Amino acid sequence: MTSGESLAWERLISADPASVCKSANVQFDSINHCYKIESFGFEFNISLKDKVISSIYGQHLLNNLSMYYMFSVLWYLFSAKNIPLSGRLIKPEDISGGQLFVQGTHILPLNDLINRYNDDLNGFIDKAMTLNADKTSYGDVSVRLFPFPLTPVEIILWRGDEEFQAKASLLFDSTCERHLPVDVLWSIAMMTLDLMLL
Repeated sequence: MTSGESLAWERLISADPASVCKSANVQFDSINHCYKIESFGFEFNISLKDKVISSIYGQHLLNNLSMYYMFSVLWYLFSAKNIPLSGRLIKPEDISGGQLFVQGTHILPLNDLINRYNDDLNGFIDKAMTLNADKTSYGDVSVRLFPFPLTPVEIILWRGDEEFQAKASLLFDSTCERHLPVDVLWSIAMMTLDLMLL
């Protein structure tokens, strides 16, 4: 467990469950002392007693993407705010501190998404549907995924042709930075793209 995860566990354990449930749109099992949250359509249990996160169907997030998921779900639970989505989409780089998304090793693998789905837009939709996504109406094809209840991620693809280069965008609702710091938002973006590239 990293120092960041340890701190996140401490903050979550000390938080009032009723407030967390209201702010993060999750449920609390008072008998087993654990939160229940839905991520990409999979239910996860966050046990405060054992400091363990478990899921029957979300094993890939826990086993292969734990470096993104563990940290971000804990931060989401204790820092989410009870505010409605704005419906206004923003680029990650427009978030305060968002240059993180476009520099060095933190650049999002959007080119991998293009290479995978430029000639298979139906495959893009099919994959997104396995993650409980909503189909939206941007670009040539787009979907909205829900890593956590109040932090949707929009992915938009424009197919390339002889005239225009293929393009992919990942966008957040403008309320995202009121819920989470930029490094956690980066983790959310990475795990979302990694799931789409499986």
